[in-house]
Amino acid sequence: MHMHHQECVAMLLAGGQGSRLGALTKNIAKPAVAFGGKHRIIDFSLSNCTNSNINTVGVLTQYKPLFLNSYIGTGAAWDLDDTHGGVSVLPPFATESGGQWYRGTADAIYRNIEYIDSYNPLYVLIISGDHLYKMDYSLMLDYHKKTKADLTISVIEVPWDEASRFGILTADENGKISKFSEKPKNPDSNLASMGIYIFDWHILRSALIKDSEDPNSDHDFGKNVIPMLLSEGKDLYAYTFTGYWKDVGTIDSYYHTNMELLDPDSGFNIFEDEMRVFSNSNIYPPHYIGQSAAIDNALVCNGSRILGHVKHSILSFGVFIDEDAYVEDSILLPGATLLKGARVYRSIIGENSIISPGAVLGEPDSEEITVIGDNQTVENPGKKVEADKGGESRE
Repeated sequence: MHMHHQECVAMLLAGGQGSRLGALTKNIAKPAVAFGGKHRIIDFSLSNCTNSNINTVGVLTQYKPLFLNSYIGTGAAWDLDDTHGGVSVLPPFATESGGQWYRGTADAIYRNIEYIDSYNPLYVLIISGDHLYKMDYSLMLDYHKKTKADLTISVIEVPWDEASRFGILTADENGKISKFSEKPKNPDSNLASMGIYIFDWHILRSALIKDSEDPNSDHDFGKNVIPMLLSEGKDLYAYTFTGYWKDVGTIDSYYHTNMELLDPDSGFNIFEDEMRVFSNSNIYPPHYIGQSAAIDNALVCNGSRILGHVKHSILSFGVFIDEDAYVEDSILLPGATLLKGARVYRSIIGENSIISPGAVLGEPDSEEITVIGDNQTVENPGKKVEADKGGESRE
């Protein structure tokens, strides 16, 4: 055992392109998308690690890793700049046989076996970077040890009528898993996998090597690795999580989860002291609210200047709302600008985008959410603007 031994190493799957978030992920990976004004989606998973005393985190990314790299930096913002651990961004690297994208979730971990081996851990925690939740992984690790599990999967009870949208685990009264079904038509359980796993490292290591040699495998945890371990008779246990958890993978869920921050009864609180959510947001001047401004039920971040009207909206840092501009039921990402007389309803405005004087975007009380990507300029005074629409029907 060498000096940098860590009991548990976390591997954060920061995913690919996140195409269901459309225009928001044209320039940056999904976990880097701004959320709740001052945060980015990945802040939640990184903060959970800090709050669970897990100080070694490998972040696996392959889509636009540059921004994520500079955003995470040394990890100091999340207290993860530990000299013996810390946070490392692990993009796919070239091998003798040439470079290759990660083929699946299991393949991504497989290709970083050396990184994990260098810490010689007993356990490996696998998490994803596009869920919003607060969780103390150390409680799950205690459960994993107590049950002497080979693999523990965190599950959440979902409504029975939604169970066929998830990977469903069937477990006995002790939590021992007997079956895993990916999106079953007739579910026999409502315990949905959250894609949060704790493995004994020696079990995971040999499973990854075995899976990598199977030409028919998709190299995916849910599709391949978990069924393989079940068929080998390994001990898999379900750990039930009861806190707040949201997948923000679609425009719809992203929009509604953001908006829940404005609802005191939603159960989602970024203001509480315990399980704090840390963020690497830059130091901006305070926000300024002009004398003609009117603000009603909004989150307003540093560096924003508001001269117009804001209603039930989230304004990230560095946003500018000019005189006589009006924004309602919308999310403005960092640096978004509304010029004189612009009207914005039920929209998500990407980073540093500009809504020109008099332009109208979206419509009040519409089912649809209008999305403008980063660095766009929206012209068209008075006419309805065609933009990327996110609606209930688009998964």
